Order: sequence, then structure tokens, then C-alpha cells
Amino acid sequence: MSSVSLFFIVTQSQATGFQQFFVRTILGANGAIRVQDAFQNTVTSLMVQATDTREGFSIPLREGASYVPGVRQPGFVIAAVREFPEVTGVSPVLRGNVELRSGFRSEQGRLHGIELSSYLEVSELAGQTTVGGLDIFERQPDGILVGTVLASRLGVRPGDTVFVRSADGSDVRFRISALFETGIELVDKTHFYAHMRQVRQVLQNWDEVSYLQVMIEDPARAPVVARHMEYALMHSVASWQERERSWLEVFRVLRLSTALTMSVIILIAGLGMFNTLAIIVMERAREIAILRSIGYSRGDILRIFLYQGLLVFVVGAGLGCLFGAGLTALIESIPFRIRGIFSTDHFVMYWSWTHYVSAVAVARSWFFSPV
Repeated sequence: MSSVSLFFIVTQSQATGFQQFFVRTILGANGAIRVQDAFQNTVTSLMVQATDTREGFSIPLREGASYVPGVRQPGFVIAAVREFPEVTGVSPVLRGNVELRSGFRSEQGRLHGIELSSYLEVSELAGQTTVGGLDIFERQPDGILVGTVLASRLGVRPGDTVFVRSADGSDVRFRISALFETGIELVDKTHFYAHMRQVRQVLQNWDEVSYLQVMIEDPARAPVVARHMEYALMHSVASWQERERSWLEVFRVLRLSTALTMSVIILIAGLGMFNTLAIIVMERAREIAILRSIGYSRGDILRIFLYQGLLVFVVGAGLGCLFGAGLTALIESIPFRIRGIFSTDHFVMYWSWTHYVSAVAVARSWFFSPV
């Protein structure tokens, strides 16, 4: 009994923990919603003819839309995005592929122009800064933020000078203000951030941005909000669930695999417990006969076994939850370095009271099933 609760709590905490940590990493780096390319849906539409009682109208079909890269007139689009009650922050980002050079080393990457105050509302950049500080970046007009992996490849640190090749072929000088680590290797290896004004000079782009990064109160509702935004803003809008669909499918398969494994263990444990109870009843046939002879009814004898089972259930469930919490804390402290889709130096366990309630419910379902 206690072993079933223990195993259930630990497996659920581990499976959910890594998924929740991945989601927090994605939201902290890329936001919940991204508003990007504008589209024109004049190419294909569904026409509804007019009748005597109503006028005709057309429904635009997104499949026939032609996309215009970037967000033009971002000020108007940002104002429209802020009209959605779910939105807690929105920030423009100008992005371009450039070459970052330091001394004799150079790396290809993506330069991002940001407005620091608004970007902090839609990301966890403040908590991702490892060396240096955002206050230095804010004071330096030529400041730049570089990922830890990219900085290691270039052999640079805060205070060093780097050069970015601009669209007209000239080199623009930047000074590294801080290093950041999101935990996503691709981001830490290829991304670097600078002030919007400097990036416009490098990319020779003066009036539009690449996309808007948006954060909402409940990231789980991002697909619904994204659909509403798409039809209201006439721009392509993608939720974080859509952008990270492949990794979410991986975690879904892992949870399903864990559930199947747990089901098999519960089935085996239930059969073993049924056999144990059956043997106990058979061995106590003599005691049952004595109880019947002194006046105990069948209901009285059944209640004796039920009370005995309930006592074992309560003690087993309590010990299982206690040991489950202890083992969860122990596993969480085990060093376990992961770099790739997120960054962590230990097992990530998710603490939730629902795991303990579910463990007790699962244990109860098979423990009393023989009865």
C-alpha cells in the first residue's frame, strides 16, 4: 500500500516537474504569444450572397492570404494588443542575422533590438543574467547582451568590445554589458540583444519590427487569445504551444509511458493483495466459525475485516505520502546536469498536493477492489 503511494507520488512529481520547468523556460525566453507577419486576405474569401432579409458579406480564408514580413506601424499594433484584457505586457523586437566578431574570432548569430523596459515585462531576462548587469546595459547606448555559450566561443566577457557587420558593410562597435543564460542552447549560442536604436542602424531598418513578444495572465489560454488576436490584428499570431508543439508531444508521450508503467504496477500489486486477503480469510475460517457460534452475524464479521483493511489503508497511505515527500526531496537534491532544451543542475520535481490526493485515491481503488 505505502509503496504504491510512494511510487505514484515520485513518478508524477518527476514527470510534471520537468515539463513545468520546460514551460517556464520557454515563456521566460520567448513569451506566451508572438505577433509577426501581416497578411492580406484579399486573395481567397468565402462569399455569401445577399437575400431579401440580409446583405451579402465575405469571410476571409487564411489559406489564401499573402504574408508581408514584419510588423509595420508597430505603435498602432502594440496599442491594439494592449486592448486585450488578458495581456500583461507587449514588447517590439527587431531581429536580423549578422556576424559578431571579437579579435580574430567570429560567429554567426541573431541580433535582437529591444526596448529594455517593455522587454522585461514579457521575458525573464533579468533573472537569466549571469555575469554583469542590466543596469549597465541600460546606461550604455552601445551595450550588448550576449549568451553564455556564444561568449565562450568568442572568448569574451563583460567590458570587452565586439563588432557587428551592418547591412551597408561597415562594422558597428558594441561593448558587452552582461552575459545571459536561458537554458535553451540554441538561444544561448546564437542570440544577442542590443538597444533598438542601435540595431536599426545595423540592419538599416527604420520603421518596422520583426515581431511583438506578448505575455498574458494565463499562458495556458494562449491558443485562444492568439486566435482572437489574429483576426483582430490581421497579423500572424502564434502561441507558445504552437511554436513548441514537438517538445510538448515528447513530454505527453513520457507522461503516457509513466501512466502505463504505473498501471501495470498497480495491477500486479492489486492481484498480490487480493491473494493475500483471500489467504487471510481462508486461514481464519476457524475463527469465523467461532464468531458465528457465539452470535456474531455475517455483517459483524464483514465489518471486522473492513475495519482491519481500513486501518491498514490509512497507515499505509500516510506512510506512503510521508516517504513520497521525503524521496521527492532527496531526488530533487541529486546533482543532474542538463543542457539543451532547458538548463538545470539537479532533478526537477514538481510539488503539488494533487499528487498526494491522487496517490491515496489510486491506492484506495485497488486496495478495496477485492472487497
